Amino acid sequence: MSLSITGKTAIVTGAANGVGLAIARHFVDKGANVMFADMDDEALSKEVGVQEEGSPIRAFAGDLREKLTLANLLSATIDAFDRVDILVNASRQVIASDPLNPDDDAVEMALQQNLMTSLRLSQLIAKRMIKQNKEEEGPAGSIINLSSILSRRAHPQLMALSVSNAALEQMTRSLAVALAPERIRVNAVAMGSVMSASLQEHLKGNPDFRSVIEKGTPMGRIASATELAEAVQFLASDGAGFMTGQILTVDGGRTLLDPVTAPAH
Repeated sequence: MSLSITGKTAIVTGAANGVGLAIARHFVDKGANVMFADMDDEALSKEVGVQEEGSPIRAFAGDLREKLTLANLLSATIDAFDRVDILVNASRQVIASDPLNPDDDAVEMALQQNLMTSLRLSQLIAKRMIKQNKEEEGPAGSIINLSSILSRRAHPQLMALSVSNAALEQMTRSLAVALAPERIRVNAVAMGSVMSASLQEHLKGNPDFRSVIEKGTPMGRIASATELAEAVQFLASDGAGFMTGQILTVDGGRTLLDPVTAPAH
């Protein structure tokens, strides 16, 4: 089984910090060309720095909720690397919500950021992969979405995240069926508690929260971002060549317990 992604070109969104940054860096370490994409221009510039000609790293900053920005992201990737083989939709927003407040727009915001941005970019990149597919044999591409175990769990203050991720997982299945004839695989990784930027920030203000999470996880710890990146690499590689429409759960066994009292980020 080959887990190699050497020589492939990947677009990773949400790549300025946290899990997205870890995935992008991991892909570079494994020999891929990577376009780091994010809305945060300042953070992206700090992490990526100056990109020299011939470097496997490029950066693209812009509001990925805008269709024109997505088109520009694809164009910048093709200009830099001539192709795109892998898309990782790692841009995600954790928004607190009040399920009983009719004026709370958190669900709408989460659907726009966590679902629609990923859907539109996936559709755009898939068209490019199909174009490449006409000239080549073998696998045409791999799309990986980042979800959360909250798609299967309910937490009142995180209803927006639950709803948007449940929709994202169904989108993953639907696109997988639609794109299978084009040899494009679409899968997702459902995260438990991973040391993401949002979780790090939450732990700062709530020192007891780590203990709550660890006690609710059979493996007794929080995953590193690198562990999640390795799962994403597997789905991107030919080693997962017969997997599509699957939701790979990386949660240390947390969803095996019921109830789960600590929210997952």
